[in-house]
Amino acid sequence: MIRHIVMWNVRGETPEEKLASARLIKTKFEGLKGQIPGLSTIEVGLDISRISYACDVVLYSEFDDEAALKLYADHPAHAKVRAELEGIRIARHQVDYIC
Repeated sequence: MIRHIVMWNVRGETPEEKLASARLIKTKFEGLKGQIPGLSTIEVGLDISRISYACDVVLYSEFDDEAALKLYADHPAHAKVRAELEGIRIARHQVDYIC
C-alpha cells in the first residue's frame, strides 16, 4: 500500500476567505472517492490549530500500489480538480511512502 499525503496553504485575505478556500479543496478532493481505480481511501482535513507554521489543509490518501498512485496522478478526474483549484493553493508539500 502507498500513502500519499499532501498539505497546502491557501489563498485568502481574511480567515473567512482562507476557510472558504480550504472547504472548497476538501469538497473537490473528497468528490474523487470512488472515481479512480486503486484509490482506496481519501480524506481531507482542515487545520484547527491556527499556529503560524501549520498548513491550512491536509489530504490523506491510500493507494493499492505505486501503479495506482501513478494512475491517480494522471487521471482526468484528478486533473479536473487540480484545474478547478488553480490559484487557490499557494504552497504545497507532499510525501508518498510505502507501508
